[in-house]
Amino acid sequence: MPVILRMLACTMVVLLGLAVAGASGARADDLFTRAKAGSFEDVKFDLTNAIIERGLVIDHTGFIGQMLDRTGADVGSTKPLYRNAEYMIFCSAKLSRQMMEADPANIGFCPYVIFIYERADKPGEIVVGFREPPQRGSSESQQALAAIGTLLKEIVADAVK
Repeated sequence: MPVILRMLACTMVVLLGLAVAGASGARADDLFTRAKAGSFEDVKFDLTNAIIERGLVIDHTGFIGQMLDRTGADVGSTKPLYRNAEYMIFCSAKLSRQMMEADPANIGFCPYVIFIYERADKPGEIVVGFREPPQRGSSESQQALAAIGTLLKEIVADAVK
């Protein structure tokens, strides 16, 4: 087989693999969640403390629930989803550096996002969670991503004690 045909065949295999991998995206089972009975504000307070007690800074809090309430009629929906729903973004300089030194493409996993919500149909049940970092790349990359996953699990656990 001529070199050009082998290169073309290899390129097609790689592109097909990327298309299949990209199509899978994030799945529900990629989410790590824990629930606690209580008030949204109390659990949010505990979540905030769990983050800042580790020396981390919350860069932004997003108000997903408010956005959905505000835009529901614009998209033809009046179904209430959440009583409260927010997310917080932050980073660990140490863990993020390790992750990106292992693979510069890992920048896509920073900042970290933890969400917290209370469903409209389940008042008093507060869910806290995050999307699990994938295990990808070299062993150094996988170790760094696993360390971030551990940090996020510890934060969630502290928030729902």
